[in-house]
Amino acid sequence: VQLQASGGGLVQAGGSLRLSCAASGRTFSSYAMGWFRQAPGKERECVAAISWNGGMTYYADSVKGRFTISRDNAKNKVYLQMNSLKPEDTDVYYCAADMWSSWLAIQPAPYEYWGQGTLVTVSS
Repeated sequence: VQLQASGGGLVQAGGSLRLSCAASGRTFSSYAMGWFRQAPGKERECVAAISWNGGMTYYADSVKGRFTISRDNAKNKVYLQMNSLKPEDTDVYYCAADMWSSWLAIQPAPYEYWGQGTLVTVSS
């Protein structure tokens, strides 16, 4: 499985961005997907995750009510809509795929496949 994240960029505080992650492979609909972010010197943090059919989602407390994760299994894509962005949202964002867990993982370890990361910069 190969993952390609895109959509990052520079935005002012209060603005919005939509990240996309395109996945290769015919079994995308079997994977749980997550968006993680990592600042230099910090651990990778799960921002949002979504189950294989979209029936279950997770959001970090810091983004609840502002970010929305969604997926389109027909297009092999997962999205992260980010609204009301804050300077503290500045990070490199990674999409990841978990093929085997029977739960919606929010730690990095269960995710087997990772995209290359896309930089989100929020100016104050």
